[in-house]
Amino acid sequence: MLVIYLSIMSNEIGHKIKKAVIGSARDLSDESLFKRISLIAFFAWVGLGSDPLSSSCYGPEEIMRNLQGHESLGIFVGLMTIITIFIISTSYRQIIGLFPHGGGGYIVASRLISPTVGMISGSALLIDYVLTITLSVSAGADAVFSFLPAPWHQYKLTFAFLVLFILIILNLRGVKESVMVLTPIFLLFILTHLILIGLGIFGHLDEASTVVHDSLNEVTGSVSQLGLLGTALLMLRAYSLGAGTYTGIEAVSNGIPNLREPRVTTAQKTMILLSVSLAIAAFGLILSYYFTGVGHEQGKTFNAILTERVVSGWNPLTGKSFLYAVLVSEAALLFVAAQTGFLDGPRVMANMAADNWLPRRFTHLSDRLVSQNGILIMGVAAFILLFFSKGKVQWLIILYSINVFITFTLSQFGMVRHWISVRKEERKWFRKMLVNGIGLLLTSFILITVTYMKFGEGGWITILITGMLASFSFIIKNHYDKVRKKLIIIQKEITSLIPGLIRKYKEKPAKTVKPGKRTKDEQTIILLVNGYNGLGLFSFFRIVDSFGSNCRRMIFLQVGLIDSRSFRGNDQLEKLREGIILDLQKYKYLAGQMGFESDYKYSIGTDVVEEVDKMIPDIMQSYPDALFIGGQLVFDGNSWLSRLLHNYTIFAVQQKLYLHGLTTIVIPIPMETDQLKPAYLKSLIH
Repeated sequence: MLVIYLSIMSNEIGHKIKKAVIGSARDLSDESLFKRISLIAFFAWVGLGSDPLSSSCYGPEEIMRNLQGHESLGIFVGLMTIITIFIISTSYRQIIGLFPHGGGGYIVASRLISPTVGMISGSALLIDYVLTITLSVSAGADAVFSFLPAPWHQYKLTFAFLVLFILIILNLRGVKESVMVLTPIFLLFILTHLILIGLGIFGHLDEASTVVHDSLNEVTGSVSQLGLLGTALLMLRAYSLGAGTYTGIEAVSNGIPNLREPRVTTAQKTMILLSVSLAIAAFGLILSYYFTGVGHEQGKTFNAILTERVVSGWNPLTGKSFLYAVLVSEAALLFVAAQTGFLDGPRVMANMAADNWLPRRFTHLSDRLVSQNGILIMGVAAFILLFFSKGKVQWLIILYSINVFITFTLSQFGMVRHWISVRKEERKWFRKMLVNGIGLLLTSFILITVTYMKFGEGGWITILITGMLASFSFIIKNHYDKVRKKLIIIQKEITSLIPGLIRKYKEKPAKTVKPGKRTKDEQTIILLVNGYNGLGLFSFFRIVDSFGSNCRRMIFLQVGLIDSRSFRGNDQLEKLREGIILDLQKYKYLAGQMGFESDYKYSIGTDVVEEVDKMIPDIMQSYPDALFIGGQLVFDGNSWLSRLLHNYTIFAVQQKLYLHGLTTIVIPIPMETDQLKPAYLKSLIH
């Protein structure tokens, strides 16, 4: 009794801590729930646009650094950057229209090329999102500590870990909650940088004619010095190495399930906000650098130098305040940019898990209706990478960008194939294919260039890790496929045996039990099932075979799990409910055919164990003598892989029921023995 008491007390304490830190469980009966937790276009822009906008802190600078001595070419590279932003964003708007429930790189490549190519795209995207989180937090910590005395710098890594931990907690609380907290930072960045770019450009408009004349002379000088081909190659190199500017554009298509209905319209508006703001920030900063003559200075970013020059004629207090506001907003936005990885990384994992490339538990939602497992694994991976990299931004940047362009390129290729395949049905197919085709050429060029230039510097590490994740996904998929094939065999065999089993038990009908009257040997069995399938049927007939006439009543109990696939609105919940009732009615009919009293109960939630626990008082009031039984797949050797890929929920239910003083029997369903072969199954009716 002491053990039970201590277990109950520890559970209550843990529940109170969880409620205080993460928040109370969402009320699934609230019809306005989906509307309240979804994001309108503005907040989606904040949550998903922070990653690409934060790249304006280093993307334009990278372009100008690689044009050292030929800065006038930056204007042309800036125009190329704007064109690329709008081509990629337009192509992703087409993807949004084609995949209204979410169409990131994984979904597009899986549906339009092949599942295997989709898995490679998804693996690349997951590694990219981990790098997004790690790089954003590291760069933000660098920016913050650049204001602090040198002796404090020893705490920079600790500070980065603390920020990462806070971001994990915010995202565990909920998507909208995390975005709302970070919105003021985002708006401060937008305001300060609009002022900075406006002053940097419009403050020099009176010199525009001179600047244009000098620029043309410099371009002519560059061509004379390097030749036409050399000038083009220099521009293309700077254009490619500034490709970090485009990272995050795909985030909207991945994050559609988090958006307010009508989701496609909201996603399209968000994409427009994102692309326009990114184009203004990137090209505006490049122009500002050129107009104000910003160049490399040791220990200072181009934005810091630009701000100093813009405020040089201001009141010292006002100028200093604005300088700090710009730099602090940049530092803070880099932290916010990590939000994209936490929003979209778990979504990609859920999609891959639904297709059996990753453990299925990544499709599960917490009671706050977020992908808790995905958020935690992304956070842990970022912690590990942050630890090994020591938060060195220069090293992380080398690993960055390659993977996102793998996904970009595969998505564009898939869309080109799609438009060609539907050319007879789609009237505007050529125009749409042209957009994706140009996008394919641009992203392929950037991918090849960046991979070539970054590979020897450490880019090979990114490719190696992505390859390892893809290989692991193959192992997981192979395991699930083997189990699925065996379960199909079980379903077919048992289904074919049902008529014989019914005939057998009708020959020895069970005694009729009058309502309210119990016999000495009467036993009520509550069978936990998960759909009308081979495993449930196997467990049912094992009970009949083992208990015989001692079993008079069967109650079928099922918990419908709300996961990333079913969490799309109230209509999806209703479909889930209807499916559960239909499955349970099949069990009830089967039990009735065999002479048993039967009924069913069900619940819908995010955690099977918690839902069963909620149902226990009502069940025990109606059936105080109930015996709980559930089946569990058992694998040969109980390998680490089977423990990782299968949830063993029945054992958690057994532990919970034990705290209530109830007995639970687990029926082993061995996958590697003769028990599931037709000969054994047929023995159940002889």
